Amino acid sequence: MSDGGLTVLDGTQLRAVNLSLPSPDGSSVTGAQLLDFAESKVSVSLFGFSLPDNLKSAALQRIGVSDDVEFRCKQIDSDNASSVLRNYVDAIANELQDDPIVIAILDGKTLQMFLEDEDDFAMLAENLFTDLDTEDGGKIKRNQLQDGLFHMGVEMGIPPLSEFPLLSDILKKHGAEGEDELGQAQFAHLLQPVLQELADVLVENPVVVLQKIKINNGSKLRKILADEKQLSETVEKIMQEQQEKKDSLSKKDVIRHYLEKNGASLGLPPLQNDEVVILLYDIIFVDLENESTDAMSEKDEFLVFLKEILEKFAAQLKVNPTFHDLDN
Repeated sequence: MSDGGLTVLDGTQLRAVNLSLPSPDGSSVTGAQLLDFAESKVSVSLFGFSLPDNLKSAALQRIGVSDDVEFRCKQIDSDNASSVLRNYVDAIANELQDDPIVIAILDGKTLQMFLEDEDDFAMLAENLFTDLDTEDGGKIKRNQLQDGLFHMGVEMGIPPLSEFPLLSDILKKHGAEGEDELGQAQFAHLLQPVLQELADVLVENPVVVLQKIKINNGSKLRKILADEKQLSETVEKIMQEQQEKKDSLSKKDVIRHYLEKNGASLGLPPLQNDEVVILLYDIIFVDLENESTDAMSEKDEFLVFLKEILEKFAAQLKVNPTFHDLDN
């Protein structure tokens, strides 16, 4: 997926990776060699993205490795190395399945689209100039071009300076420094070659940028549903809240109120003012019946009802995951 768009790394990219170890003499390998090989293969499959250390540590724990340093020093014979390698990559895939990562791949295509259409480029340059001309004086400083690129951002194909230090060299090469003032036409004349060279560089060497976006696909929720103890404790909290409020609400309403405030701890997406999540709650609760039976205790009734609600959430999130910005 080209720049401006988002790519979700959910482990599916790793399921069919070729993991044949380069060991022609059949000798053993160290844990360090195995991990380096695995992470190189994974990075290639994930568009050059380097896995965060916490994800790699979690994957190692999944395969029973608690001490990373000790494992790196360990000698692994050729008969077992392939199995350990496959298990480790599968563990990474499972980590990503449970907690997907969102990236943007900046490959110059979005920038090239603006540059190839004169009207689009003219509008882009005009909008940037207007944003930068905060005093509405019809002039901005030459070195404000860097701020203009910051305004464009990843969504329009510009990599952050922290991820792409070459951007400073491109700006310097085209004279985008200094405090002499430019009018709108001069600004556009300066902007065009900067964007063109940036696009050309990104075509040759795309930049992968991690996005601060959380995806909720119901994976944590499904783990909660398999944990009877945690479900029981949750029901006790719901019933306690009901008693403290002394409201004559239905079980459905009591549970909804509790989940709206505390659902994130169970793996539900945060409600906040997200219309998508509000609609999801409405879909889940609209068809639920407030059934009661003399054959069950009140706690068991709450438990059955809570499970039904959470199962519906899990099914919906699996098909239609929710997204929210971690900065908000």
